[in-house]
Amino acid sequence: MPEPDDSPLPHDLVDQRLTELEIKASYADDLLDTLNALVTRQQAQIDLLLREVARLRQRADPEAPTTPRSLRDELPPHW
Repeated sequence: MPEPDDSPLPHDLVDQRLTELEIKASYADDLLDTLNALVTRQQAQIDLLLREVARLRQRADPEAPTTPRSLRDELPPHW
């Protein structure tokens, strides 16, 4: 007498694969929500930092030169 075939039927295989895909989609959706929240927080931090830089620029000495300087020009005399 032949042994029963334990291999999944095509319908069972499709159900199994569909379940696995649904699980993967669920994880991907959760990851997308997490990343979206992270990007939103980072954008808020960037906006805050940009405002702070603008505020510091306004407070800076308006008489200060705007051209770049070389740090070698600021070496102490004993160097």
